[in-house]
Amino acid sequence: MSEYNALIAAATKVRENAHAKFSNFKVGAALRTPGGKIYTGCNVENATYGLTVCAERVAIFKAVSEGERRFDAIAVVTDTDKLTPPCGACRQIIWEFCGDVPVVLANLHGKTETLRMNQLFPKPFDSSNL
Repeated sequence: MSEYNALIAAATKVRENAHAKFSNFKVGAALRTPGGKIYTGCNVENATYGLTVCAERVAIFKAVSEGERRFDAIAVVTDTDKLTPPCGACRQIIWEFCGDVPVVLANLHGKTETLRMNQLFPKPFDSSNL
């Protein structure tokens, strides 16, 4: 049993709540704190697409809005054959709020891959650049 099974299950479940009536590309994300609490998020689309919010950012903003500040892993689930990594905006937010955490990519067919954020975002812009 993988240490990320609960994260993948939570992301898979919340994916069904996605508001993706334009692209029909539903994404679920689950974020875990060091204490084991899980926060979830799904993508919420808008007709202009530019105002769409990705699942990863929804999960992070939800956790932060409830006072959480430390995280140790995030999972992203889509219904694709090729696993889908976070977009550039999400990579920036994940780095700033979660640091070099494991990012678990999964699909609905049981395929998974775990990468660290430094692999997905090798030269991040953060407070050390200010």
